Amino acid sequence: MATNPVALRSGNPALTAETFRGTRAGFGEDAMTIQGTVNKTAISLAILMVAASYTWNLGVGDPRVPVFMMVGVFGGLVVAMVTIFKPKFAPITAPLYVIAEGVFLGVISKAYNVIWNGIALQAIVATLATFAVCLVLYSLDIVKVTQKFKFVVIGATFGIFVMYALTALLSLFAVDAYFWAQPNALGIGISVVICAVAALNLFLDFDMIRQMSVAGAPKSAEWYGAFGITVTIVWLYLEILRLLSKIRS
Repeated sequence: MATNPVALRSGNPALTAETFRGTRAGFGEDAMTIQGTVNKTAISLAILMVAASYTWNLGVGDPRVPVFMMVGVFGGLVVAMVTIFKPKFAPITAPLYVIAEGVFLGVISKAYNVIWNGIALQAIVATLATFAVCLVLYSLDIVKVTQKFKFVVIGATFGIFVMYALTALLSLFAVDAYFWAQPNALGIGISVVICAVAALNLFLDFDMIRQMSVAGAPKSAEWYGAFGITVTIVWLYLEILRLLSKIRS
């Protein structure tokens, strides 16, 4: 598949220019479609909710909770890496990733909800509403994904993850750099910016999927596209959950 390495770019590490370079639906093989990707994304979100509901219903002191947390975090990371480096495995690994993330989100959401009653539902509604608005704005061509738009969003996303990494690294040396996680005006402001950047990544994901479809990517790319969208949605949900907790603190 001949592609433009600049045009096919997303801030989402799961959807990059190199993902389906050199691949195209072969003779007699079904090609990727946008509707197919939408269907796979809906299935992924349904699986995510089912997995999350299971760990959500566990008691706070249930001894299985730490195990599920570890499985969700590290299992999800491993499966995500496999999916990113071996996109053709996406029909298998994408659902596994969704299950792992669902298990993790169920635990973390319950922990937040115990402290701030109702916060998980608020975060879910806000996340789905944001996703729906971004999808409509992109579908109606109200928001155009230009090269400048991509450059700004990718740069902002990279900066955020550098901040995450540096903060975690400094914490290993007993240096508290979590100024952005504090429930004050600065912390809330930073969370708002991060949520906005996460939402803007959805536009890049939508555009990437559209371009892969136009380029004739194989049918398995639908699961990969759904995987990429889910990665962004999970990030957006966690950041909205963090933002709401700061506001309610």
